[in-house]
Formats: sequence, C-alpha cells, structure tokens
Amino acid sequence: MALVTINLPLAKKLVPPRKMSSKKGDNGTVLVSGGSRFYHGAPVFTSMGALRAGTDLVYTAVPRSVLTEVRCFSPALIVLPLPDDKLTVGAAIRLSAMLPKKPDVAAVGMGMSIAKPDAIITLVRRLKEMGAKILLDASALMPQILPEIAETETVVTPHAGEYKRLFGEDAGSTEKERIANVSNIARKHGITILLKGPTDVISDGKCTGINRTHNCAMTVGGTGDVLAGITAGLMCKIPPFEAALLAAYFNGLAGNLAFNRVGLHMTSTDLLEDLPVAMKRFDVIIK
Repeated sequence: MALVTINLPLAKKLVPPRKMSSKKGDNGTVLVSGGSRFYHGAPVFTSMGALRAGTDLVYTAVPRSVLTEVRCFSPALIVLPLPDDKLTVGAAIRLSAMLPKKPDVAAVGMGMSIAKPDAIITLVRRLKEMGAKILLDASALMPQILPEIAETETVVTPHAGEYKRLFGEDAGSTEKERIANVSNIARKHGITILLKGPTDVISDGKCTGINRTHNCAMTVGGTGDVLAGITAGLMCKIPPFEAALLAAYFNGLAGNLAFNRVGLHMTSTDLLEDLPVAMKRFDVIIK
C-alpha cells in the first residue's frame, strides 16, 4: 500500500473547486451534534471549522441547557435545541425529525454526553437513512457503533486513547506501528480513520497518508474539534479519505499561523481566525 505525505502540491490537487454560478447549498450542508452542560464549546469549534472550510450551511444541535451560550458565540450558527443534557434515543429521533434540511455530512460526538450506546446507534442509523455521510469524534467513538458504520463513508477521528477504546487495541508506540495498525483496522471495518498525534495517520484501508504539519501549541483544547469541522465540510465535496487528509493539513497550517502570531498562548479561537488565511491561497473558482 502506497504511503503519501500531505504537502502543498498534493493539497492543491485535492482541493475541490467552486463553481462561479453556485447557489446556497451547493457547497455543502453539515449537521454538528454534540455538547453538554460542561462542554458547550466543542460543537461551536466544529461548526465554525466547517463554515470556515467553505460549507454553505451548518446546523448545530446542542442540549437546551447550553443553547444560549452556543447561540451567543456567532450569529452564523443555526442552533437546534435538544431536550436532554445527555443524548437519548428520544432526542436522537427528535433531532432527525427537526432538521430543516437533510445534511450532506453529520459530525457527531464532540463534547457530547451519551445516556446509552443505543442513543448514538439510533442517531447514526437515522442519519444514514437520510443519506448523510458520518463523522464520529470523542464520546461517539464507542465500540458498539462499529457494526453500524462498517463499510460506509464514515470518518472517525480518535486520539490514541479513543482509538484503543473504539477498536480494543493500541494504535502503536512508533510511527511505523501506527501506520500499519491504522491501515489494517481501516481495511477491516471499511471506514476512514484519522488518528491524531505528533504525526497524524489517515487511512481508508486502501490509501494511507500522514500529516506532519502542526506544532506543540496545538495541544490546547478544541483543536481536534476544529479539525472535525474542517473534515466534515470537505466531506461534502470530496471522498472521506481525501477530506480527512486535507483537513489535517489545513488544520496544521492554520495552527502554524496562529503559533507565529501568538506563540504558545494560542487558543482554538485563534486557530479559527487563521483558518481562512491558511486556506485562501488554495481557492479555485471555475465557470
């Protein structure tokens, strides 16, 4: 299996062009479902990451208890209220029914509290029935979900600990081991894995790539949520593996710009601020 390293020339080849005549919705609709009483920021970072990546519409579903806090972050967010602090089967059914528009991609799990595995299974199943591609992060990365997402255009975005929880085995202690393990597991389940770390490893079991574009200030909370949003936004337009590989690179470029500007004092809001600057030079408009 060929191994690629994402860099500027490859990124230019992967970036999807935008039609000059495009209208609202043509460039993607993303649903972000996450958040809890303690973690209201995570779905905000993901939603803003998707918007900054060029997505036309983003719906952000969060518990009613943090609705005001999420809405206050930006008027660009279309926020949908969920009745419970934890995702329940009932809340999952209600969310799928209240969506104003069917999403192209649904990013689920960031900052989310989940009552029981059946709740996330129900939500993913409903979203699949709508025809949405799925991205799972954080709390949604539980082993019970694997049969539901097998052989689908799903992306999972674990760090090493979440990887072990999801797949029941270590990702590996060396880069070589991580590349081999991620490739094998992705092939086994028929999904795309974006393993976050000092070197990001991305594989769909057929193609494997690595990303080394980032810095040590990006350990701050929320950078992975932004990454999930960029990935979801790009999944609206290009295949999951390419979207995950490109998103890791853009997230790193934005992180490097933020690091150059504020050093070790960056937050994920700095990352969001620099994301359009990082991506702008890759913009392609066609007739």
